Amino acid sequence: MNKKSRISEAFAGRKAFVAFLTGGDPDVETTEKLIPVMAEAGADVIEIGIPFSDPVAEGPVIQAADERALSAGCTTDKLFDMVARVRDKTSVPLLFMTYLNPIFTYGAERFFQRCSETGIDGVIVPDMPFEEKSEIASSCSKFGVELVSLIAPTSRDRIRKIAAEAEGFIYCVSSLGVTGVRSEIKSDVTSMIEQVRAVTDVPCAVGFGVSRPEHAEQLGAVADGVIVGSAIVKIIAENGHESALPVSDFIRSMRAALDKN
Repeated sequence: MNKKSRISEAFAGRKAFVAFLTGGDPDVETTEKLIPVMAEAGADVIEIGIPFSDPVAEGPVIQAADERALSAGCTTDKLFDMVARVRDKTSVPLLFMTYLNPIFTYGAERFFQRCSETGIDGVIVPDMPFEEKSEIASSCSKFGVELVSLIAPTSRDRIRKIAAEAEGFIYCVSSLGVTGVRSEIKSDVTSMIEQVRAVTDVPCAVGFGVSRPEHAEQLGAVADGVIVGSAIVKIIAENGHESALPVSDFIRSMRAALDKN
């Protein structure tokens, strides 16, 4: 399977469960062990957050994970090396979630070349406005790394424009504000997805606040997949090096709820 098709393949046949963890929390070795476990438990796509000192889209749970990872000595190069090793153990799409600053600090061309070499299928850059995507889009294209677009309730008239150029999948932000565990999902996700589907068949996955099986079942009825981050990162924060079983159990419960659709 070529790298460009791996993400779209993950959305074929069933609703996709997209799982996020912060790279290097509590250490790189634990992240390396968790990724195959998460895939086996039912994660169709895995996002790896590159720890950053100013993660503007993240709530307190992921901010704290970034701080733990940075304190433990995690670097972008260590994550690239880890991805290269873990790529031999699982075929699920692996994405980096990061910010423009770490990409430009590393060197955009070099960053995406290493993504390609190590087996990263796509990137999500939440602080990059759609109008500025040309800053990195050419490098992504050159090295076969898909650039995942985000749409939010505030995107309104821009939703169709963003969707028309999307690749991989579209990250639908379910609520305003930062990432975090929420008790209920309140925004009109259905309306956002209808606007997307008017211009593209690129799948839509909903994230920000998705933390319970009932969320997965509810959103899976309208979206092509769900994205869960803070709820998983919270389990890792509570269990550290012994996170494999509780993370696996959580993903299985979410997968079962999603499969009701």
